[in-house]
Amino acid sequence: MNGKRVTFASKIGVIAAAAGSAVGLGNIWRFPSQTADGGGAIFILVYIGCILFFGIPLMVSEFLVGRSSQANTAGAFHKLAPGTPWKWVGRLGVLTGFIILGFYMVVCGWTLDYLMQSVTGSLHTVEDFSANFTSLLSNPLRQIFWMILFALLTTFFILSGVKKGIEQSSKILMPMLFLILIVLAVRAVMLEGASGGLSFLFKPSLEQVKPTVFLDAMGQAFFSLSIGMGCMITYGSYFNNRINLTKTAIQVAILDTLVAILAGMIIFPAAFALTATPGTIVDELVAGGPGLLFITIPGLFNQMPASMLWAAMFFCLLALAAITSTISLMEVVTLYLHEEYRLSRRKSTLLVTVGVIILGVISSFSSSFFNLLDISSAKFMLPIGGFFISLFVGWYLDKKLVYAQLTNQGTLKMAVGLLKTYIFLLRYIVPPAILAIFIYGIAA
Repeated sequence: MNGKRVTFASKIGVIAAAAGSAVGLGNIWRFPSQTADGGGAIFILVYIGCILFFGIPLMVSEFLVGRSSQANTAGAFHKLAPGTPWKWVGRLGVLTGFIILGFYMVVCGWTLDYLMQSVTGSLHTVEDFSANFTSLLSNPLRQIFWMILFALLTTFFILSGVKKGIEQSSKILMPMLFLILIVLAVRAVMLEGASGGLSFLFKPSLEQVKPTVFLDAMGQAFFSLSIGMGCMITYGSYFNNRINLTKTAIQVAILDTLVAILAGMIIFPAAFALTATPGTIVDELVAGGPGLLFITIPGLFNQMPASMLWAAMFFCLLALAAITSTISLMEVVTLYLHEEYRLSRRKSTLLVTVGVIILGVISSFSSSFFNLLDISSAKFMLPIGGFFISLFVGWYLDKKLVYAQLTNQGTLKMAVGLLKTYIFLLRYIVPPAILAIFIYGIAA
């Protein structure tokens, strides 16, 4: 273990950075969509169960792999399992992070474009929000400009280093994100007619429950917590030996879920209060995706007093959620190049930035390429990565090492039964669950 390795300076920094990695646009567009499609509160309850029994054990596993190896995602598996094929699991994580950045950065650019439209007031004058979004999608150069700007913002934080860049930015950006979330949620629930949206969100509806609600909730849990893309392994390598891995994973999961529920408390009440046809708006919520954020929601905000203010706050929220994720993804690839190829941190960061911009340019010109990166990462690479991480910690790693990491070298009390339960989940519960998601995703 390298004693000189940089670590996060504080527990708050650890939680803020890891939560920032987990929180992203998926919390704001995917969770409300899945909730609308899965019976409201029924989906939320199943989702929380999946977080507890699948998401948290996997997050702890990634933290454990990172801290015990004190290495980048690929180097971690090579260090813990030298001379074995396990190294390819780490390399897959690095590649996954890079692939996601290739299309996700374009979406992040959209948030800046709409933030500018909100601030300048041009969004307030829009009459056809579908045509407005289509105009953006049909203008590759406009997308490329905002994508490059977002990539350079991310690069700035990465170049600033682990403590001054990643940790400090997380400690500032995450409270800002929560403040905007709370303000928007309070405003949404105060709208006349908002009670219908809250009822739809929190009142269980067995009639709307789909047979696939469990698989949908499980898939959302893995997707939302950034499992399988190397982020938590990379950040785990910056944890000092005093950080309680289990407690941190639970805190991050709570914050991540809270963001998703607050997003629902913004979108559902606003949707029900500001439309005369709730059935139609529910269909739009179920459809989710970019259309929800860039067509449906702006149209709703435009009907509110001081619409420019609320729209600007919403798209600022999206940009904050997006950049905390891109910082963690870019760090995964940067640290890999820095440690595995002995490149300086500056050169590694710039190489990753150039690579991401190239993929982003192609994605801006080709929706097919954009969708290829999206589908290959979400439906194939993420589940495969999570599957093998579960097997690696559950079956391969020495249980003495696992116990030492979970108890901080014996300084934390942990019941033997809890450790056995953790190992049991990683061996017999999590892998079949991920396999089911993988098959379901391919068949869907």
